[in-house]
Order: sequence, then C-alpha cells, then structure tokens
Amino acid sequence: MKPILFDTNIVLDIALERREFYENAKELVKVSYLNSIPAFVTASSVTDIYYLLKKKKGHLNTIDFLKSFFMITDIAGVDKEIIIEALNSGMKDFEDAIQIETAKQNDISIVITRNKKDYENSGLEIYTPEEYISKL
Repeated sequence: MKPILFDTNIVLDIALERREFYENAKELVKVSYLNSIPAFVTASSVTDIYYLLKKKKGHLNTIDFLKSFFMITDIAGVDKEIIIEALNSGMKDFEDAIQIETAKQNDISIVITRNKKDYENSGLEIYTPEEYISKL
C-alpha cells in the first residue's frame, strides 16, 4: 500500500475528540494501522499539534497522546530543502506548502485532510478520511 500523510487537522480531530470529525479520523488511523499502510505526519505538524493540544489538555496529556500516536504512525522530516521549496511554491498557506513538499520529497503521494481545497494543484492524491476509507 502507498504511504499516506495525515494533515494536522486529522490528528487534532482525534486528539481533541472533535465531535463531527472524531469517528472518521479515528477509523482512518485504525484502518491504516490494521492494513499496514505506512502513515506519516510532518515534523512541523508535531509542534503545531503539541501547541494546540497543550492549550486544551495540558502538557502531560499532550505528551501521552503524542507518544501513543507515534507508536502507530511515523514522522516525516522537514529540512532546509523542503522549507525552500515551500517558500518558492507560490502557495498562500505556508503550512500547507510544507505538507505538500514534505510529502513529495518523502515519496508520499496521498494526503488525508478535511481541507481538500488547500491541496488543489499539488500533484498529490487528496482525500478526506471518509473518501480514503471507502476506496480501500
């Protein structure tokens, strides 16, 4: 199976148990794990997730969540080359540009997000959690 990249919002949907998105995001992670689909988040997402989750759940709960989450997912590194490519991409959302460039440079062709429009013209396959699960 092709590796997939979880957008930051997917991880936060699980961590914060966002009512309307939680079940689909949780099912996505479960399905990827059970089907041995290599799943990643970007290193830059980890700091965003920590920052946002810590505000709601505190430091210790955030650390516990991240440790558990990274037992079943991997982290794709972000380096100078990725940052430069993202800066030169012309995209208005720098965070999304980093996600796209990280995926491309790590041979990850699929991004799972709730904000598909943010990834238009990326050259990657973009799915919502529901769409990805239904295609398996």
